[in-house]
Amino acid sequence: MDLFDYMRNSAMKSEAPLASRMRPDRLDEIVGQQHILGKDKLLYRAIKADKLGSVIFYGPPGSGKTTIAKVIANTTSAEFTQINATAAGKKDMEEVVRRAKDSLGMYGRRTILFVDEIHRFNKGQQDYLLPFVEDGTLILIGATTENPYFEVNGALISRSVVFELKALEKEDVKQLLKRALTDMEKGMGAYDAAADEDALDFLADIAGGDARNALNALELGILTTKRSGDGRIHITLETASECIQKKAVRYDKDGDNHYDTISAFIKSMRGSDPDAAVFYLAKMLYAGEDIKFIARRIIICASEDVGNADPQALSVAVAASQAVERIGMPEAQIILSHAVCYVASAPKSNAAGKAIFGAMEAVKSITATVPVHLQDRHYSGAEKLGHGAGYLYAHDFPEHYVKQQYLPDEVVGKTFYHPTDIGYEKRIAERLERLRNRDGF
Repeated sequence: MDLFDYMRNSAMKSEAPLASRMRPDRLDEIVGQQHILGKDKLLYRAIKADKLGSVIFYGPPGSGKTTIAKVIANTTSAEFTQINATAAGKKDMEEVVRRAKDSLGMYGRRTILFVDEIHRFNKGQQDYLLPFVEDGTLILIGATTENPYFEVNGALISRSVVFELKALEKEDVKQLLKRALTDMEKGMGAYDAAADEDALDFLADIAGGDARNALNALELGILTTKRSGDGRIHITLETASECIQKKAVRYDKDGDNHYDTISAFIKSMRGSDPDAAVFYLAKMLYAGEDIKFIARRIIICASEDVGNADPQALSVAVAASQAVERIGMPEAQIILSHAVCYVASAPKSNAAGKAIFGAMEAVKSITATVPVHLQDRHYSGAEKLGHGAGYLYAHDFPEHYVKQQYLPDEVVGKTFYHPTDIGYEKRIAERLERLRNRDGF
């Protein structure tokens, strides 16, 4: 690199956004992702030893996929080349392969190819890379926000290790913000700026695990805020909310307001008010609540408060929970709203919940023995003990039902499940009543 190139690169770096400038250069500077970058983890060891094979990094925006690739570029002895799948064509890939072959043949150096947004490559482009990954000409590092098992060629997947990155935790993002405030070389340290604790909390919360968003907002705040009387730039909660274009909603995830909001959310679904339920859903989402936490509450409500009045509610809630983990925000808000509106509008019954609570009380207070005819007879010696003798197989009888004692002697006559006459549970109640009366049970 000549002096002109050095000066140009330095100028470009100084003009780069804060989020780009703050990218770590070393492995120990990376914040978060300890499930794959802990010192005892495979990825950490492979990078440290410069023995990395082909990998695919899968995770939400701002979680560190490109950051890890850049750190690898700084630590590896291999050639490192980067392309973006949204802009690269076949000629670009052909040139990468040509240089990789030259490097390997003339100098014995392997080439790492980092493909950002690899899911944007079509099947033909992915197929083109396959033989060069397979023969070792290229070590592939792919980065994607989409599930690679759906979007990336199965053959490439089978020759790579997939590492899933998680959205950064609030404290991770906050740590990066504090580092950016004081870093004199890459950050905003030269501006002599200070940020209020609630402003940092707000930015870390609202970023939703995307460090890039939080750092961009902090940079905008520092560059556009006048100095105070003490000569310093002060980033307040109001300034932070303006910079990220979101109002600071009063919502402390560890405080009373968090519990009040989730309580109102659940009670609104239980009370069959979809409008109120979706309002509290919006409040939680706007404040950066964990979508997996919200999904879990919907599942609980679907079983505890809807129950068998509409058994489909639990299926909807569970499917929504699985979908939001796969899709992520912002689309996850639609999926959560779908489930919330269904559960809130469904007929309600807590009979199933009351059944288990009643049964638990009976188990705690009564010592009961399983009736002999229900005991297991499939092990050696069970028949000699009389276990299972007299058991009637229900499927051998009309309607697949036969009258026999199932409860222990000590609990006979107790009823734990009292189905209501609401929704589908009314049909359950009618069937049980008919079966019990059929044989005078």
